[in-house]
Amino acid sequence: MNIDHLGLVVKSITKGIKQWVDCFGYSQMTEETINVKQKVKVVFMEKPESLTIKLLEPLNEDSPIYAFARRGGGLHHICFKVGNLKAEISQLKTTGLHLISPPAPGEAFENNDIAFMLAKNNLNIELIDTEKKANIIKE
Repeated sequence: MNIDHLGLVVKSITKGIKQWVDCFGYSQMTEETINVKQKVKVVFMEKPESLTIKLLEPLNEDSPIYAFARRGGGLHHICFKVGNLKAEISQLKTTGLHLISPPAPGEAFENNDIAFMLAKNNLNIELIDTEKKANIIKE
């Protein structure tokens, strides 16, 4: 497993993008994508020799991250890229992690399956087994 990105909840994708560009020297890697299941708007940010950042904005009050965003947002999850999603879930369960969202298509990953697990200390883990990011901006 290797870290693919950090997921951060923001109140506004537009303001989040501006912050990551102006403050931290990142550039927008993808167009904004809507994740219908999670009820979030997503965009990926990149910077050479640094971790990819995924910004998440709730679409409405029904979004699972709505209350978190209202409180100011912040670190939501660490995403790990794995070789085999289902095998890794089984392995992580043996170490005490709990599956909170079983494999399902993720719009931000061109509908490749993603899953979420919860580790100790309320550490939210996203698992993917793809390199794809939806709507990558071509220069």
